[in-house]
Amino acid sequence: MTADLLAALLIGFLGSSHCIVMCGGIVAALQLALPQRSFGWKLAMQLLLSLGRLTTYALLGGLVGYFGMQAMALAGVSLLWLRLIAGILLLLMALYIARLWFGLTVLERGGQHLWALIKPLSQKVMPLDSLPKAYLYGLCWGWLPCGLVYSTLGWSLASGSAGQGALIMLFFGLGTLPALLTFGSLASNLSKFKNKPLVRYSAAGILAIYGIYTIYLALKRLVF
Repeated sequence: MTADLLAALLIGFLGSSHCIVMCGGIVAALQLALPQRSFGWKLAMQLLLSLGRLTTYALLGGLVGYFGMQAMALAGVSLLWLRLIAGILLLLMALYIARLWFGLTVLERGGQHLWALIKPLSQKVMPLDSLPKAYLYGLCWGWLPCGLVYSTLGWSLASGSAGQGALIMLFFGLGTLPALLTFGSLASNLSKFKNKPLVRYSAAGILAIYGIYTIYLALKRLVF
């Protein structure tokens, strides 16, 4: 399980360049909306936004993890099939991180319908002029369509339990925090570091190896 969590953290960190495109506008809008506030207040607001988003991620991960476990039990199918699916998803995410395949973004189109239902709720807590509102907005933010989030949710579905599913999504969310909580030259330097081919390919290689290893263990136990 520790390896799963480290992999989820790595996916969140390296995939957060996409998060900046999808979610960076929310953070920037918050900064512009509160020009009179201190840096500490703005940082607290951003932390509460992220805490709300991570709460949603963890809840969704727990729900799909529990659903996956129950579905396999009702079908009388070995949970090893879930590990096989998890390994395949890791390989797909490795290709995404390496920027060799962007098929995961197709998943975002399906999430647009769900986001259309959640978005009006997020607008009810505007303007974001208090910490509780920031947390509530963050809860809605966690539903924003994102192919990488949905793929990690699929991995949580294959985790075999509610607890493991929640932890995978939580660590994925934690991996995205550095990109969303840094500013100016620090954010630029972090982005440049993540976008270096050596960094991307090395990380993608590690994920691919872990995915292949996960598939191998599942098939070994299923066959033998």
